[in-house]
Amino acid sequence: VYLERYAVRRLPFARLGERDVAFFERLLPGRALTAQEEVKPFNVDWLKSVRGCSQLVLKPQTTAEVSQVLRYCYEKNLAVNPQGGNTGLVGGSVPVFDEIILSTALMNQVISFDKVSGILVCQAGCVLERLNEYVEEQGFIMPLDLGAKGSCHIGGNVATNAGGLRLLRYGSLRGTVLGLEVVLADGSVLDCLTSLRKDNTGYDLKQLFIGSEGTLGVITAVSILCPQKPKAVNVAFLGCQSFAKVLETFTTCRAMLGEILSAYEFMDEKCMELVERHLKLSSPVADSPFYVLIETSGSNSSHDEEKLNNFLEQAMASGLVTDGTVATDDKKIKRLWSLRERITEALTHEGYVYKYDISLPVGKLYDLVDDMRARLGQSAKNVVGYGHLGDGNLHLNITAESYSHSLLDAIEPFVYEWTARCSGSISAEHGLGFKKKQFIQYSKPRGAVVLMQQFKAMLDPKGILNPYKTLPSAPEWGLC
Repeated sequence: VYLERYAVRRLPFARLGERDVAFFERLLPGRALTAQEEVKPFNVDWLKSVRGCSQLVLKPQTTAEVSQVLRYCYEKNLAVNPQGGNTGLVGGSVPVFDEIILSTALMNQVISFDKVSGILVCQAGCVLERLNEYVEEQGFIMPLDLGAKGSCHIGGNVATNAGGLRLLRYGSLRGTVLGLEVVLADGSVLDCLTSLRKDNTGYDLKQLFIGSEGTLGVITAVSILCPQKPKAVNVAFLGCQSFAKVLETFTTCRAMLGEILSAYEFMDEKCMELVERHLKLSSPVADSPFYVLIETSGSNSSHDEEKLNNFLEQAMASGLVTDGTVATDDKKIKRLWSLRERITEALTHEGYVYKYDISLPVGKLYDLVDDMRARLGQSAKNVVGYGHLGDGNLHLNITAESYSHSLLDAIEPFVYEWTARCSGSISAEHGLGFKKKQFIQYSKPRGAVVLMQQFKAMLDPKGILNPYKTLPSAPEWGLC
């Protein structure tokens, strides 16, 4: 469907041959997968919305092996699709055609951890949740948290500049990643794996690869700054009668909670209905048009609880919040977080999902949901909105029984035009991947896109790394 819609044609890369397979089997004994059943899961994205037809999955364990793989592919003009945990939502992690899949799944070793500075150095294939468990034992936490934490790899997180649930408190990966090791398209290794907080010598090259979605190089190792694990965590789950109240609650919350505020998430009533129906979760707050999840993290439980209680008293007394509950123990905190984190999972039970990850001025965040609902009417099964309100990040999701050309035509480019009029971004944290690359002009001027294409041409002159992704296709590309 996407190939047809965006008129994408296979570029003139070489075709995988028996000699190529034999080379990789010698290089990676037992780790070059060719059996159809073994390769199949790597060809399909988590949403099951895009599917490639790769015939080979390579699973290196070291940077040296990645380097040898890419050097060979570069010489032979074989296209490569780097893949981490394959949890992306924009088709960036699976092949478009027959690209070789280079999986980082076996690159899962912690290299070092400094207990004084909180700096972790690890291979790119480490699963985010495993890393969080590792550093928690040392009294720290990872600076990002995602719903896909049980599957996603830290290298993929960095390659997509993933945002997630802790960005409000700890900032983006552009600030917490201190260094990277990257293998370039020709197999050369760029070692910028510094563990320094401050290094003002020349250009900050790691920033080129953060958010590049595997199109400029393959990230093989990451150095990242981990914050101290909070001694006290509280979660409040509240009901609000309107989105205006959600915004007012955020303003009050930020003013009264200050430095201990670590997350401010919202979801509409339709999200809650789907989570309850499909996942059998139950909300402690009933019948509200909007729900808010607030997390505080600090070092003094009595101080934090006092601040949170003062805020809740103010919010209830002023009518901002109609009902709510507070959790201080881990079990209840996880239960409340699951209501927000598992919305994506609940939506998959509704049929086909059209997903949009938008940055907007906070005051306009839900206007897009209302306008889209009015525009689509009965042609959509559901139009829901949720997201990281503290970061101005809306997740707009539209469901239908099955994929429909006409419904997609009603959504796009309307959703991007609406976003551009409000000076927003068409991708807040998911990246552009394959599905959104043709719409980059709604968020970036032509001059910026041209400069990006020049970087790509310089670092990957043959274009073998994750082709057809992130940057718009040239119209003159033809069939090979």
